[in-house]
Amino acid sequence: MFKTRLVTKLIGMQARTIAVLGVFAALIIALNLSPLKVPAPYAPFLIYQVWEIPIVVAFFIYGGRIASALAVLNTLALLMLFPGALPTGPLYNFAAVISMIAGLLLVKRFIPAKLKGKKEAIAVAGLTASGVIVRTVVMLVVNYSFLSYPPPVGFSLPQEVVVFYMPFIALFNASLALYTILGGYALARIVAPAATRIKAQPVP
Repeated sequence: MFKTRLVTKLIGMQARTIAVLGVFAALIIALNLSPLKVPAPYAPFLIYQVWEIPIVVAFFIYGGRIASALAVLNTLALLMLFPGALPTGPLYNFAAVISMIAGLLLVKRFIPAKLKGKKEAIAVAGLTASGVIVRTVVMLVVNYSFLSYPPPVGFSLPQEVVVFYMPFIALFNASLALYTILGGYALARIVAPAATRIKAQPVP
């Protein structure tokens, strides 16, 4: 009897997890297809967009595992719908999103579940700073390592040109992560009461 109840509970948890992934994945795909994307004026191969915000919303509501799964689904959607200037561009985006999630996790594990007022503001600032810094550093390494390769991996850029672009790549990733994390946190606070009714599989 106990085993039967346990199996039933696990199946229910998995079903709720799939439901959460489905809802957020549909929103991400819709944003991928939307015109809400703008090439960075200083580096047109870098695209400002909003499809990462639902991933951050899911992170704050359901945790890192769900957010990471959505990052994978987002990458698959980008590969099919909007690869960008390079066919491998979505893989760059995946590295950016996963590194940002890792940065958020570094701080989130030390933050109590409920915070208010000044403590909440400090926690959000710490989360944002960690996500921005980790993403920016990782993407500097990724772009420095691969932009000099020929397509479809890179743009065949001479090494001196790659070095020239490093400050712009840092600016892009820092600014995109900044509005993505803050926007994702703000939206998570708004939708959390309704979203948590669909309880996804618990994440550590």
